[in-house]
Amino acid sequence: MPLFSYEDEESLGKVISVDTTTVVIEVENLEQLKRLQVNRLAVLQSSKLGQHLIGLITQVTRKKIASTIEDELDERAPELNLCRVTLIGTFLNRDGDNRNVFRRTLESVPEIDANCFALEGGHLTDFMRILSNANDDGSSLTLGTYSIDDQATAYLNGNKFFQRHAFICGSTGSGKSWTTAKIIEQMANLPTANAIVFDLHGEYEPLIQDGIHHYKVAGPADIEAGSTLNDGSIYLPYWLLSYDALVSLFVDRSDQNAPNQAMIMSREINAAKRSYLEAGGHTDVLNNFTVDSPVPFDINALLARLNDINAEMVPGANGKPKQGEFFGKLARMIARLENKISDRRLGFLFQGGANVMQFDWLERLTTVLLGSTEENGTGGIKIINFSEVPSDVLPLIVSLVARVVFSLQQWTPSELRHPIALMCDEAHLYMPQRSLADAADDISIEIFERVAKEGRKYGVSLVVISQRPSEINRTMLSQCSNFVSMRLTNAEDQAVVKKLLPDSLGGFSDILPTLDTGEALVVGDACLLPSRIRIDEPKNQPNSGTVDFWDEWQDKTPVNRLPTAIDNWRKQNIQ
Repeated sequence: MPLFSYEDEESLGKVISVDTTTVVIEVENLEQLKRLQVNRLAVLQSSKLGQHLIGLITQVTRKKIASTIEDELDERAPELNLCRVTLIGTFLNRDGDNRNVFRRTLESVPEIDANCFALEGGHLTDFMRILSNANDDGSSLTLGTYSIDDQATAYLNGNKFFQRHAFICGSTGSGKSWTTAKIIEQMANLPTANAIVFDLHGEYEPLIQDGIHHYKVAGPADIEAGSTLNDGSIYLPYWLLSYDALVSLFVDRSDQNAPNQAMIMSREINAAKRSYLEAGGHTDVLNNFTVDSPVPFDINALLARLNDINAEMVPGANGKPKQGEFFGKLARMIARLENKISDRRLGFLFQGGANVMQFDWLERLTTVLLGSTEENGTGGIKIINFSEVPSDVLPLIVSLVARVVFSLQQWTPSELRHPIALMCDEAHLYMPQRSLADAADDISIEIFERVAKEGRKYGVSLVVISQRPSEINRTMLSQCSNFVSMRLTNAEDQAVVKKLLPDSLGGFSDILPTLDTGEALVVGDACLLPSRIRIDEPKNQPNSGTVDFWDEWQDKTPVNRLPTAIDNWRKQNIQ
């Protein structure tokens, strides 16, 4: 039996205007008009037999038909009750062998005088269940329940969610991390899931279950203790950085000698990598490597060579020595390099020990980062804590991990690729708009823009997570086809999300400031219906819950809190 079997007397009214995807209904019954709510669903008769059109109510108006002020004041003056509906899909009674099928396409438009019905009660519940069953095909991602019908589970298509990149946003305390944790937990249940979560503040540390593994970029205390990959400490040695990244780290752009310094860096790094390969007998790599190839080289030998060039004397006239071409021109770069090498905060770059200089070390690192559980038992979801990485190099380091992942996928034969998702929490810190970017940000932006544009071809997905959409790089957002927006109170952030939605759904974003905590507006390729969804609680909540100040101020102050904090601050390690 068809789902929608309305009688004419149940009609809200009739179509009086059709404009592409927007339909205007004249509502004849005042009591029915009072029941209508914006962002609820409506069903319209289609011009094709066996079809109905599904629409979203975007406006309800009631006004008197009057030509003079006296007519407007006359209670007996006739009224025009209108309901504006945005068409969002087609419901088919039969599609081949399947019954009751919803498609996000408009195969027809309603005719003038076609009936319109409110989608509510039992019809609404049945319709939402059909949506749930359509998406519950084994590739589904469950977020929660629909706000308009809490009996119907809200599913997303897991393939389309990651294939076409996703954007999760929301103001502080809106439930953004909660939603992210809910998605991570479901990913971890898949037998060969593969994802990296960039955790900038350690808030996803409580997510503990099979399939989730925690790592931390090594801090000063980890280096002092000699922690390794086996202990969950990750080192990202300097030789993994691209040439452009090394230049941004060591060369001051304001220095008048910066072009010469960059040129010499390229030449000497290339020579240092060649020396390493020759010493190790890696002749198969020697003929094809470049300055960007991930080949170890001795940073101290490079520093000594730069010092020699900076102080080089060459034969001059009459056999007297004179200053070389680059005499004294590398001084600032050498000073920056020496400072970086000795900076304990950057120990994960420069103080990894002999292990990170081994030729097979990159394979060990990428096995951790990109390996799946099926391959080595340590794959699945890798949550990497970047909380001890200095903020001035954070974009460089986060993008380094992304570059390693993208490069590995790019150089893997297509038949051997295994897809991987990058969950980019606090993305505005390393994917800023170009107008706000500095040298380190430029490197990060270029890498993530390339992942956003080309990642789908190589099986790399981006999930961009941020509380400030207005500060996120526009290219990154333009590549996202799925949007999960929690409550947004800032007008600039709301405007960004509104521009990302289809024109016909622009008004749907008006509900953003009124969403409840844990409630989201979900639109995109992965969602059959633009929906307001109440997100289910994750099994383990992240460390991002809002502190109850008033209640805390009524309890006893924790013992020994300040001495402990000071000691941890000095040691750069939380005990």
